[in-house]
Amino acid sequence: MAGANRARMSWLKEHRTWEDWVGLGLGVLIVLSPWIATPSAGQGAPIIAVAIGFLVTLLAQLELVALRRWHEVAEVACGVALIASPVMLGYAKTGQLRYWHFTLGALVALLAVLALWQNWNSSDEELSKRQ
Repeated sequence: MAGANRARMSWLKEHRTWEDWVGLGLGVLIVLSPWIATPSAGQGAPIIAVAIGFLVTLLAQLELVALRRWHEVAEVACGVALIASPVMLGYAKTGQLRYWHFTLGALVALLAVLALWQNWNSSDEELSKRQ
């Protein structure tokens, strides 16, 4: 029974390239979100969406090349910034863009936290093998 649980949880222990591709897709969706959702969010929303979407896309591409912890930390920051942007920029009570930004920001942050956890988990396993 314990072996079956380990097998089910093994996908959480190592980083997979599909996670980086999902991050890349989320970055593109963030860039396009002001034009997909109803465009009643004001002038600041498209600027922040393009900036954060570009950063998420760039970080996901960097993770495809070489996985580093600072990439995930920066992605968590991007996700939190996107979640906070409707309140900070004043479009929290208008249109659908607030839902898009909250959802996409939460997905980016969760994916980055998963990658951070995998990174720390693999580092702990490597340390225990060396000792």
